[in-house]
Amino acid sequence: MAEEAKAKGNAAFSSGDYAAAVKHFTDAIALSPTNHVLYSNRSAAHASLHNYADALQDAKKTVELKPDWSKGYSRLGAAHLGLRQIQDAISAYKKGLEIDPNNEGLKSGLADAQAAASRSRAAPPPSPFGDAFSGPEMWAKLTADPSTRMYLQQPDFVKMMQDIQKNPSNLNLYLKDQRVMQALGVLLNVKLREPNAGDDMEIPEGTSTSQPSAPERKVEKVVEPEPMEVTEEKVVEPEPMEVTEEKEAKERKAQAVKEKELGNAAYKKKEFEKAIEHYTKAMELDDEDISFLTNRAAVYLEMGKNDECIKDCDKAVERGRELRSDFKMIARALTRKGTALAKTARCSKDYERAIETFQKALTEHRNPDTLKKLNEAEKAKKDLEQQEYFDPKLAEEEREKGNEYFKQQKYPEAVKHYTESLRRNPKDPKAYSNRAACYTKLGALPEGLKDAEKCIELDPTFSKGYTRKGAVQFFMKEYDKALETYQEGLKHDPHNQELLDGVRRCVEQLNKASRGDLSPEELKERQAKAMQDPEIQNILSDPVMRQVLVDFQENPKAAQEHMKNPMVTSKIQKLVHAGIVQMR
Repeated sequence: MAEEAKAKGNAAFSSGDYAAAVKHFTDAIALSPTNHVLYSNRSAAHASLHNYADALQDAKKTVELKPDWSKGYSRLGAAHLGLRQIQDAISAYKKGLEIDPNNEGLKSGLADAQAAASRSRAAPPPSPFGDAFSGPEMWAKLTADPSTRMYLQQPDFVKMMQDIQKNPSNLNLYLKDQRVMQALGVLLNVKLREPNAGDDMEIPEGTSTSQPSAPERKVEKVVEPEPMEVTEEKVVEPEPMEVTEEKEAKERKAQAVKEKELGNAAYKKKEFEKAIEHYTKAMELDDEDISFLTNRAAVYLEMGKNDECIKDCDKAVERGRELRSDFKMIARALTRKGTALAKTARCSKDYERAIETFQKALTEHRNPDTLKKLNEAEKAKKDLEQQEYFDPKLAEEEREKGNEYFKQQKYPEAVKHYTESLRRNPKDPKAYSNRAACYTKLGALPEGLKDAEKCIELDPTFSKGYTRKGAVQFFMKEYDKALETYQEGLKHDPHNQELLDGVRRCVEQLNKASRGDLSPEELKERQAKAMQDPEIQNILSDPVMRQVLVDFQENPKAAQEHMKNPMVTSKIQKLVHAGIVQMR
């Protein structure tokens, strides 16, 4: 799922694992290649790794997919700025501000880009070393001189010299390396002193008899540029945060945590107003921790201020997305919002927003508590729908329509009207009884049995429920069960002819098995059906009953003793009716 990969990417980014974040966002893009947010997130991850070229490509794709989204231009500006494409960065930030003039991130980015442009306008001073590092002549001189020739076999030295050749100003970075100093002397035709030599040591005369002024040149060429180069480097590097600012920020965060703890303590004591005050102060001190918002939302929820709770939860989700907060925190905010929405629901339609919010929370983090709340909301919505649809008068009309179709033997149409009748009045046993009769006619015996049992559940004294259930069981060839159903019905209506006829039919079928009048096919079918009955299976697996069956075969006297036990007799009778045991 793209959302799952995105969540993993957000979590990796938040933990500082930018390479993993790039991987997860790439996986998400493969699953959802038109999602502009995924390209935006990956651009940020690339930028954090200083891969500004890749960040630029993703930022361009973000703007292409969603030209009216200001965040895309923020990503584009940051990538251009990282590549030192300052004018392009300024243009990108300005376009973003046209869409969202109050966006602080775009304003800050534009200010940084304009400051960089101001710094770049100052022309760099000419290099004090002239053309010493330009062209292939540099490498020829270093190769020709025995003191530097061996350095060319060392990759790190070659890399440093290539870096200096590209930008002579970088020389200041490598002046501490004795090899670079030696190479500088060769290129300038100057004999530089060893790093440990004394201040009073003179340069030997034999070094260069034709150029006696060379030693004086090395002081001017090497020493003078140092302060200039250091200043230039400081301009290029971003200014570090002042120590006092860092300290102040840490103190504010620590104070915010204390306010949160005070809020938690007040919440436990049911001092809700105090808790809100503390959480609000914590938010003012540190706006990068959304737990302060979610905690305040919980207080509003307890106070019954559901609208305020929903607003805080929305803010927490929005801010959490900006900060790439832990997905569990986002899920917590969404769950609290869903709970507040469910509490404000007045009709079944109102629950739709709550259900949708709980589902979003579960996509962030699958929490059992959230899942439980979702199930409760869905059940409440269904119950309200039934209540809103409840109309006994219309239910009666639909049942009468079903009766008409039943008389015409149009059973599917009758089922349709009985079903509508039950939607209008789910407590009507007559509708269940009538629909059970339709299902029986259509051969849908399991459905018929279910409706008959519901009919009996709603009204245990309604004899029709027993006749419907007994008929279904009879057609299913569960004669012993059908007999029990008919006999139960006769307890409530002893003279009901349908129930009496049902008893008679069942006894006839059961006696066939007792007398051995069943054909081999009928016996085999009845035994197979009986073996699927859990009650029969329990009887046959009972060690006592197994011994009783053995005694029936081997010890008739013991069998007669067993038959004096009513429970044993009842179980034996069930086995006989099922065709499992035959009496001779």
